[in-house]
Amino acid sequence: MRSMNPLAVGARAGRRSRAAGLALALALALAAAPAWAAGTLSGVVNVNTASAEELQLLPGVGESRAQAIVSARAARGGFRKVDELVEVKGIGSVMLERLRPFVAVEGKTTARIR
Repeated sequence: MRSMNPLAVGARAGRRSRAAGLALALALALAAAPAWAAGTLSGVVNVNTASAEELQLLPGVGESRAQAIVSARAARGGFRKVDELVEVKGIGSVMLERLRPFVAVEGKTTARIR
């Protein structure tokens, strides 16, 4: 009977558990994907009146970023310009440019996923 090297067996088990961990992380990430990941966003989201759920229609905005927008909106009494979104934690200049076509500070929220 051939004897097994315990280090080799442990290394194989470690690779399997890492692979299982990566598969689980991928599954969780896909399950938590924002609404826009499933289709194309059309229309705009009014950041002054939108709910956290409506804000999550925006590209790159998940639950925590949506809540940060709602909190900043409440603290400042609303946004007068779209550019003020860079003052929200988690939104920098690159993210703002990604959001710009889909956000408004006046009017109705008309955003829909197609």
